[in-house]
Amino acid sequence: MSEWKARRFWTRATVRADQGGWGVLLDDRPLRTPGKRPLILPTQALAQAVADEWQAAPQVIDPGAMPLTRAANSALEKVAPQIDAVADSLAEYGGTDLLCYRADAPEALVRAQAEGWDPLIDWAATELRAPLRITHGVIPVPQDAAMLLRLRAEVAALDAFGLTALHDLVTIPGSLILGLAVIRGRIDAAAAHGLSRIDEEFQAQRWGRDDEADQAAENRLAALRDSERFWHLSRG
Repeated sequence: MSEWKARRFWTRATVRADQGGWGVLLDDRPLRTPGKRPLILPTQALAQAVADEWQAAPQVIDPGAMPLTRAANSALEKVAPQIDAVADSLAEYGGTDLLCYRADAPEALVRAQAEGWDPLIDWAATELRAPLRITHGVIPVPQDAAMLLRLRAEVAALDAFGLTALHDLVTIPGSLILGLAVIRGRIDAAAAHGLSRIDEEFQAQRWGRDDEADQAAENRLAALRDSERFWHLSRG
């Protein structure tokens, strides 16, 4: 038996104000989440971008080509019902942030990490009031409890759409500071991706590149860029 695939049934995808937000219409049918909830988006810009994904859809629908729609569905169906738990999960990355764990050798890698990460550590201390402790090696370093609470408050201030955008920006690089730096405009997604890969790039330059690893890195970069775009569109 062949696998069932969703097929295009609409001619035009448009947007309209709806329930205090913005909805997407496929011809005259309101777009809904997979769980049949109304897909109500916080800004016209995000609704239009979602509509553009549906307008560009081929006859056989590929959900993988609709990152904004997927993120919107996640915000409404997965994040909103457990928003405090999601905020807690993301805030926990502050306790084991990638930027705090440095190599102790070779010197070139130590220097590359310091040059790339120290400005973000300084930014976090100043802008977020979160002075992080640095260590060399993999032994966990305890972070100040009051500082972690400040980072948690920063995350908890976001709505479901903001947390959805922040999720991949934190979990993919393994750094709450990199994710917050992106949504606050300190760096962009491409820079965050590069900073998270200082060790991998150092090893690739030393020992040679691997096509499969490079493709995986490109996929992670694409996901980060999608999340960054979702963040900006959901703000207005």
